[in-house]
Amino acid sequence: MTTTAADLTPARLTKVLSDRLDGAQVTDVGIEVVGTGQMAECVRLTLDYDRHGIAAPRTLVAKLPSQDPNSQAAAAGVRAYEIEVNFYRYLLPDLTVRTPRCFHAELDVATTDFMLLLEDIGAARQGDQLAGCTPDEAATAVAELPGLHAPRWGDEKLTRFDWLHRSREDSAGFLGQLLRMLYPGFLERYADRLSPDVVQLSERMIDNLDAINADRPGPWTVSHGDFRLDNLLFTDGGAERVAVVDWQTTVYGPGVSDLAYFLGGSLLPEERRKHEQDLVRDYLDRMLAAGVALEWDDLWQQYRRYTIAGLIMAIAASMMVKRTDRGDDMFVAMAERAGRHAIDLDVFDVLPAS
Repeated sequence: MTTTAADLTPARLTKVLSDRLDGAQVTDVGIEVVGTGQMAECVRLTLDYDRHGIAAPRTLVAKLPSQDPNSQAAAAGVRAYEIEVNFYRYLLPDLTVRTPRCFHAELDVATTDFMLLLEDIGAARQGDQLAGCTPDEAATAVAELPGLHAPRWGDEKLTRFDWLHRSREDSAGFLGQLLRMLYPGFLERYADRLSPDVVQLSERMIDNLDAINADRPGPWTVSHGDFRLDNLLFTDGGAERVAVVDWQTTVYGPGVSDLAYFLGGSLLPEERRKHEQDLVRDYLDRMLAAGVALEWDDLWQQYRRYTIAGLIMAIAASMMVKRTDRGDDMFVAMAERAGRHAIDLDVFDVLPAS
């Protein structure tokens, strides 16, 4: 059995938060479902204590295993829960990216049970993948990426984490096999909702997966892997820093893929065409200021190359997680926008052919 919201009793929370309670006890827990995640469940906890004046959080967000069997099986297959818990344990201390503070992290690898107790950024507004974002909001999100990418840029010590270094030759081969297996179901479900040229692009991509996965130039770093609006929390209309959540896809890989994935999937095509070069240049300037050696021509070529990242994610995730109406709309939007992005920037001019 995996942990559910019903298991988050006052006694259990008192135990796991004991080092922060100065001897106090949790006496009551209010539970409210939050978020739109399909791979895990999130609930907001409102805590009462047996005394006042303690430096303990009054609200927390608990992240728990999905109760949907398909989503839970998918999470186990891609090690999603293990990856997120280990991100907070081993990677976050060296990064400057804004993400909710972690109060407790536990994991049972054998059963894929886990629990994260995270800071509740209650005043924030979650981004909306379907609606897209404004150029100003996109700029706020892009400004957060160097805090993730720059601190461990080109750090090959990250390869020692097998849960993070999943882009080796055997993993790339597995990804290719998985996508080819899932693709017919994706087409059957969504082809009539996608533009014909996007479908044509996706078919060409599937035909060239082995070559594409085998050619992913470095330097690599810590990459979010699913850096998109649903995983960003905005405050004051996006005028301040965003907080980045949902680290289940974190990977040792090309950080530039996060940038292309976000801009292609988050801005509507007309807005993206107007603003993307300025946004990519802002990313470059911030990475240079953080001490990372990057050249514009190389960055722009890599950015073009990873425009298909959102299409790959849409194919894989849509077939692996619990199906919902919003999920269907979201995966169509992701695939259509990413496909349009790749077509606009002539992705196969910079991708290898098999």
